[in-house]
Amino acid sequence: MLALKHLGKSYVAGKPVLTNISVEFAANDISAIIGPSGTGKSTLIRCINRLVEPSTGAIEFEGQDLVKLSGKALRRARRHIGMVFQEYNLVERLTVMENLLSGRLGYVSAWRAWRRKFPPEDIASAFELLEVVGLAGFANRRADSLSGGQRQRVGIARAVMQQPSLLLADEPTSSLDPKTSVEIMTLMRDLALARGIPAIVNIHNVELARRFANRMVGLSGGRVVFDGPPEALTDQHLMQIYGGENWLE
Repeated sequence: MLALKHLGKSYVAGKPVLTNISVEFAANDISAIIGPSGTGKSTLIRCINRLVEPSTGAIEFEGQDLVKLSGKALRRARRHIGMVFQEYNLVERLTVMENLLSGRLGYVSAWRAWRRKFPPEDIASAFELLEVVGLAGFANRRADSLSGGQRQRVGIARAVMQQPSLLLADEPTSSLDPKTSVEIMTLMRDLALARGIPAIVNIHNVELARRFANRMVGLSGGRVVFDGPPEALTDQHLMQIYGGENWLE
């Protein structure tokens, strides 16, 4: 479904953030990217949808190398990649419904989008998703009136509104309390499985990753040092990924 081949990224010449990342993701994967701060997890996620430009390598997705795309071709490819952000990235002054419908902007003309004239089936899908994510009755609430957990539910629903072939999530629980974090990860997993959308989640919390992912990819120093199922991730792997051992006690 998605193949990263020898992917590399340097923001400063001679100081790579990612080095020779070669990983394939299957269509049924819910994958967690783990690793210490500064090891390139967010950069990796953002390279996939070209929010960050890779320095080297290929990103093969649905028969195309995303690295080689630009303009309309890149915009068309991005339609199929939903993104859930750490800080929600909602338009605060707009309503919940308007934020959800922004997930369909790649499918309507600029004129219809400006006039907010979305097809009836898009509006129906948005109301259905609001029920699924536990926000029925919130359609006309402004985004800036919501709690953090509610905002992330809107962010997930907006990404799913794209009807994506791939869901990316960049630290979706880092601003949330433990209970809400579990609720958000449960929601993302259940939506991904129910709709057949593979998901790649960059996450700090190893136990959350173990609980909700069927595959773990561990980064250290911008390189892949572990790739396998959660049950295969040992303390020795975690020490290799994060360094040290006292934190495991």
